[in-house]
Amino acid sequence: MLDYKKTGTFLASKRKQAQMTQADVAQKLGVSFQAVSKWENGTLPNVELLSDLARLFGITVDEILAGEEKTEASYSYSKAGVDISYTDAMKREMTQFLKTEDRRVLNGLGQFASLYDIEFPEIPHPVLVLKSEEPGSKQKLAMEYGYSESICHDMINHLVNDIMVMGARPLAVLDTIVCGSAEKETIKSFIKGISDACRENGCSLVGGETSIQPQVVEKGVYVLTSSIAGILSKDKVIDGSGITEGDTVLAVASNGLHTNGYSLVRMLMDQMPQIKLEKIDGETFIEQIMKPHTTYRNAIRNLLECPGIHGMAHITGGGIQGNLCRILPDGLYADIDLSKIKTLPIFRYIQRIGNIDEAEMLSTFNCGVGLIVVVSERYAEQAIRNIAKYHDCYEIGRIRKGNGKVLFRNSVNWESS
Repeated sequence: MLDYKKTGTFLASKRKQAQMTQADVAQKLGVSFQAVSKWENGTLPNVELLSDLARLFGITVDEILAGEEKTEASYSYSKAGVDISYTDAMKREMTQFLKTEDRRVLNGLGQFASLYDIEFPEIPHPVLVLKSEEPGSKQKLAMEYGYSESICHDMINHLVNDIMVMGARPLAVLDTIVCGSAEKETIKSFIKGISDACRENGCSLVGGETSIQPQVVEKGVYVLTSSIAGILSKDKVIDGSGITEGDTVLAVASNGLHTNGYSLVRMLMDQMPQIKLEKIDGETFIEQIMKPHTTYRNAIRNLLECPGIHGMAHITGGGIQGNLCRILPDGLYADIDLSKIKTLPIFRYIQRIGNIDEAEMLSTFNCGVGLIVVVSERYAEQAIRNIAKYHDCYEIGRIRKGNGKVLFRNSVNWESS
């Protein structure tokens, strides 16, 4: 059991050894001197301050909690930059975000692995669909401009889209956060963002890993990744193998860049910093580029009620050509009319200020098309109606016999849509 009085006396002695007043400590930690006085009189500091307090006095969080310095060893894990006591306390505070009403989640935080019940009597031959993802260089901008929670929605929405285009139902997510030092509020915003995004997409955050690696990752840098598991019946897999000549190619609108093209965007921002506050369609450039990746969960669920769905492609890095070709059978190609694409103002702005040629724009960005659906011509209008309840949807091409996979004709209208 912790002895708060002993901890307080120890903190007071370390402060005096450092020849600091309570006001000095308060100023360095961004608190009031009254708070420092309370600590020294037996009130434990907030968990997020323990690590900073330890660094200030050249001790460890373990030593603060023990109320004395360890004399038996000259080295410790804490002094190397990894404080297990602080991390464990922080993780306990994060359990609130792992609460779920999903009865298939069989255990919680603290076990060696997460347990998930995958008994689905209604699915005769269940197939697990697995995917990992990270939000790319967009997360660097997210940390710079205060979008740490939003970037987690990008990551989860991306994952959900990737498995749902194969017809899967999302079930469970595991997250990984690698950092040089774990700032409680930042970690909290990540876990909350991931948990909220999972809930919005009908799946559960069931566990994960927070790895503090001070000698590998710089302080203030966070690397996020997540993995998802989904399920579907083997006879319901949508992988493009059913695509035939004459099928209709539908475009489903994106809301912006989603999670691709950010290395190029950051280069433009470095070269032309004035664009950051430029207004595009009523929002600043930063607001436009940091919109969370669209989730197509509801649209796809509604779409799957429509017969004749032969393939779906999530348009990410590589653009339309780089992703649509992944689902096309040999001997068929997609004939895409670029003049039908409804580009968004942010893409037209990037193309103009960067003087970027069309081929580069189409291979780097989604250019306003976040999802492509290949459907039997007979059911194309029904598919459009089903999707249009959630997102703009329209025809951009047909499937034809021949080689080439994805062929473009005409040009994108970069002036207006």
